[in-house]
Order: sequence, then C-alpha cells, then structure tokens
Amino acid sequence: MTRTLGIDLGSSLRTAAIRELDPLAADALCLDMRRHNDRADVPALVEALRRIVPSLDDVAGYTVEACVAAMRDLGMFLGSIKRHGPEPVPLAPEALPVLLELGRRTDMVPRDTVHHYTTWNPTGGRQRMYTGDIQEAYLQESVRMVFPHLREGLELSERLSGADVADPKFAVLTDELTAHVETMVASIDMVVANVGPEFFARILRAYFEEITVDGRVLLGPAAAQVPLWLIDQAIWAADNSEPEYEEFLRDSVPYSLPRWRELYGRWTDVPSVVSRLVEAYGDDPEEAERRIPALRQSAEGIARLLRVIVVFRGRHLGIARKAYDADLRLYPVGSGGASVDLLRQIIDLTRATVQLTRRPGPAAAAARAERRPA
Repeated sequence: MTRTLGIDLGSSLRTAAIRELDPLAADALCLDMRRHNDRADVPALVEALRRIVPSLDDVAGYTVEACVAAMRDLGMFLGSIKRHGPEPVPLAPEALPVLLELGRRTDMVPRDTVHHYTTWNPTGGRQRMYTGDIQEAYLQESVRMVFPHLREGLELSERLSGADVADPKFAVLTDELTAHVETMVASIDMVVANVGPEFFARILRAYFEEITVDGRVLLGPAAAQVPLWLIDQAIWAADNSEPEYEEFLRDSVPYSLPRWRELYGRWTDVPSVVSRLVEAYGDDPEEAERRIPALRQSAEGIARLLRVIVVFRGRHLGIARKAYDADLRLYPVGSGGASVDLLRQIIDLTRATVQLTRRPGPAAAAARAERRPA
C-alpha cells in the first residue's frame, strides 16, 4: 500500500472522526491503564499492549483515521511502560512492524505525538489518560482548545508570507492571526490555574519520555510539538533567529502534521515577514510611510502579534521555571527537548524582533545583520 499524502489530519471533521474510533477495542484497557500505572504494574501494561497490537493485515484494512486512532492507543501503553523503566518495544516486539506501518500510512513518526494525546483523544468517559487525575485532563484540554486556532493561524501565516506588506489588507490579516494566537494565552492561563508544577514535574512528565523504535530515538508527546514556533518561522525566525533555536525547530518538525512540515520547508527558503517589512521601509522610513501609508499599519500589526506571543511565552517560562526547578524536577529539560534557558532565549529574540518593527530602516537592517553571521 502506498503512503497516503495530502490528507489534512488537522481538519475538524477528521479530528472528530478519529476521536470516535476504537479500532483496537482498547476502551476498557485504556481505563485499566490508569490503575496499572498507579501500581507501576509493568507486566500488566505489557500484557495489555500485546493484546491490542493489530496484525499487519488488519492495519491494511484501516482508514487513515483508524491508523491515527490505533497509534494513539498503542502510544499510551508505550509511554506508560517507559515511565516505569524499560524500553517498551523489546517487550512487545510484534508492535514494531505495526508502528512502522502506522507511521508510514499517516506520514508521521512511528509513535504517538502531542496530537494523538490531545486533539485526537476522545473526551468524556473514553478519554485516554495516564493517571486519571483532573490536572492531567486540564492539561490535555488546554492543548486541545488551541489546535483549531493554531491551524487557522498557520494558514493565515501562509497568506502573510506571500502578501505585500504595503497592502492595506496586510494589517487586517495580521490582526486575524493575532486573535487566533490569543487563545494560547487563555490556554496557558488554564494550566496555571489548574495544573500544579509539582504534579507535572513529579508525576506526569515521566510519561512523555523518549522511546526507541527501530533504532530511532523518538520524543514523547510534548508541548513543544504545538507549533507556535512555526508561526515564528513565517513571521521572523526564518532569517532572524539563532543557532540553538534553529536546531530546536529542526528537531521538532518531524513530530508535526504533514501539511505543517511542508509549510516549515517553504518558509525556511523565503524571507520572513519582518525582513520584508524592513526592506520595504528602505533607507528612509519617513519617506516610505509618506509614499505608502499602509506600511505603518503593517508594522503596528506585526508588533501587536509579537507582543501577544511574548505574553504567552512569558507565562510558559514561569511555569517551566517552577516545574524544572532543581529542587523539584526529575528531568533537566522538557519532553520536547527545550531547556528553560532556551525558552528565555526565544523570548529575548521575539522582543528584539518587536524592536525591529518599531524602527524599520537602516537601524533595523543593521540590527538584523549583527544577529546573523555573514
């Protein structure tokens, strides 16, 4: 069977369909998983995993949506087993060819991602959870509420990436994007209000550890896989970033949806929106604004967007500092590979980019040149 390409797995209709599916008849076993995890009962978890692993013939008859749902449920057991110590795949070797085939069919990595754990996860009584703690449910919901807006925001970023910064409609598109990004602030406020740093650091974080599949080390579901960084790439980071953040982006891309990986590749090869804005201002910003009044509205719109992103990241940094405090943490970095220092660096880069929009022209061009190697 050939790989299925071009399917929008992030669409609301497909997401709703995936949530309803239970191709492995795993509903009851996923509920039992919470009890097994509480008891650190690795033999029971392995037995359950082996019971739900489908045959390759079964997988051949699955729709793409069923493949996603199957990976979701297998992944919950993979993460549970690893949380208690052992690598899961050697304990259920029959899972390996199935994981590889599910990854091929869905054009994603051969394990579960944050999309499986949140967006494609059923709600209500069928919700897949490692612990069953209400704090885990809030964390899942905080991500679930963001993805529809993020999907729309990425498509708006695509339009902005090709739009003329001198067009009056540019600022309108930017404000639409800002409205979608603002939901991320609401989502992190939900986390601050309902998820304790100790619960995440001492209990939940361990379920998101990396596993090895066919010799490849794969990260677990992680907030870092929620690609706000992809909006960064379109708006400023493609040519205004620094090596550590660029490396983090490259490492995160494989865990994204096929459509979003395509956008990353496209935006990496073209000037960012901010760079085009600086270029449009040229050597005489005042003259540029006299000739093209819409430039100021474009710059102000981008500045508003970036300030919202800074607010979100500032609150994220506050959570991360608590969860990864040396006296509390079990792990030195997040499950997506980002350190607290990197989060701080990204905030600094975003703030510096806001300054570029406030002083377009030669000063901004010089500032960009200082940040990029020749």
